[in-house]
Amino acid sequence: MKKKNYTRRKFISVLSAGSAALALPLTAAAGQQRNWSAAKLAISGGAPVRTQPWPQWPAMIVDDAMLANITATTKSGAWSRINNPVNGTVASFEKKYAALTGAKYCVGTGSGTQALGVCVDALGIQPGDEVITSPYTDFGTISSILSARALPILADLDYKSYQIDAAAIEKKISPNTKAIMPVHIMGSACNMDAIMAVANKKNIPVIEDACQANFAKYKGQQLGTIGKLGCFSFQGSKQIAAGEGGAVIGNDDVLMDRVYTIQNHGTNKKGQNITIGQKMRMNEFEGSILLSQLEHAVERFEKRNENARYLSSKIKNIPGLTPQLQYEGSNSSGYYLYSFTYDKKHFNNADRALFLKALGAEGIPAGGYIKGMQHDLWTDHILQLDTYKKNYSKQQLQFFKDSLQLPNCDKVSDTVIVISGGAILLGSKADMDDIINALEKIYTNRNNLS
Repeated sequence: MKKKNYTRRKFISVLSAGSAALALPLTAAAGQQRNWSAAKLAISGGAPVRTQPWPQWPAMIVDDAMLANITATTKSGAWSRINNPVNGTVASFEKKYAALTGAKYCVGTGSGTQALGVCVDALGIQPGDEVITSPYTDFGTISSILSARALPILADLDYKSYQIDAAAIEKKISPNTKAIMPVHIMGSACNMDAIMAVANKKNIPVIEDACQANFAKYKGQQLGTIGKLGCFSFQGSKQIAAGEGGAVIGNDDVLMDRVYTIQNHGTNKKGQNITIGQKMRMNEFEGSILLSQLEHAVERFEKRNENARYLSSKIKNIPGLTPQLQYEGSNSSGYYLYSFTYDKKHFNNADRALFLKALGAEGIPAGGYIKGMQHDLWTDHILQLDTYKKNYSKQQLQFFKDSLQLPNCDKVSDTVIVISGGAILLGSKADMDDIINALEKIYTNRNNLS
């Protein structure tokens, strides 16, 4: 069967399509773990494990408070943060989000990609410079580097965690390396001790792409506060959603002031036009939608972690399925996605596409995930641009091209399976049992997969 690759957002939209806003009550039989040896797979005409719809994200969290906030913002006429820079919805969100993450400062932006781009600019990264990052990410990570006409250098992954590998980072460091941008993929922490050890040894700043990792902690510290700067996304599929939106958090007074100025088209808080910057401001409508979610955002985060721990405790006992490795010290995950590795040898050599088709037939929405960014057209495109030919030596560009061989990333891309964490991980224990039952049913009847 033809292999499918999914973008982060395409997977979420496919998952949500056709779902009801709230899951219906389960029948007495649903949610109970069973012996599936006498069952027939739904893909072969048997009864599916689950027939109830799953909740839709973010429609399930729309409430009176959110609608009231949007209405109040509309009536106020103050739709841009510059209309109320101190007490507006964006400014209020920044203060509350900083407090929730334990950061000293927060600056709202128009998207997670913009947040990353502002950080690149704030660190003075420019043509001729290199930024080391993960190939297993949304293109927004890469785009934030390319926008500065810097060169993204991709380092391979730790296969078990899907995270960028610190040892691979160290091998890619050159005199032109001006930043390291680890991506906390799925919302789980990279091995930040190892990464920071490499960065500190070489005195290279770290920009954390924590766009999927709202509230997740590593050794008690909020992801995004371990490096120099941390970035988050509030795009419609994220755990805190505003359609679009992003934020930068940090503790360095001077650097965060520069972040504010750059996202405000180069204009500082005194209204002085002092540097180069694009307008990347969050607007007041986004701020009002985000503010209404913060009261219950941590509660939802904790529920996702509770359900994910339960899923992992069961799934790890099914041969051929291995939950994403969480590094020692990963106190929690944002669980943008719940993920595990699929080994077809334990499933009658059925390829991943067939396994996913069988899982979908049982009523469980799941999919493969993104492919490595090293395979996309941008890698050839930038090599043809005059700005890259002019600002980078032939040796640099050849090193970039040669370093696109990333076998662990390819292996992850071919074997990972994801389930949306946004809404599904907010379900009941019975909902989680439906997922487990479907996986166990397919494994028990694996010889019928062909």
